[in-house]
Amino acid sequence: MELNEYQKKALTTAFHAEKHKIIYPALGLGNEAGEVLGKIKKWVRGDDGEGEISADRKQALKEELGDVLWYVAVLAHDLGLSLGDIAQTNVDKLQSRKERGKLQGDGDKR
Repeated sequence: MELNEYQKKALTTAFHAEKHKIIYPALGLGNEAGEVLGKIKKWVRGDDGEGEISADRKQALKEELGDVLWYVAVLAHDLGLSLGDIAQTNVDKLQSRKERGKLQGDGDKR
């Protein structure tokens, strides 16, 4: 599925109040990212034993990452941005850093 197509479909399930535009999806994004981290933490702790992530945990992570994507799509829309444009901007930024030998390091303006 294309990113902009996903964004349009995701928006059909977004029902937050206009007064909560931007803040609601931003808070949701933080919450869902935390849920992803919690599942990774439990894997690191050893809930799956040694080594590979279990199929069940991988499925749970897939679902949580989908929730992260939903909130990114809605937040982007609330900001007047498309997922396709965001993705292209990110790829361009990373390619520039790669070409300049600046993939590693610190700071937004590398």
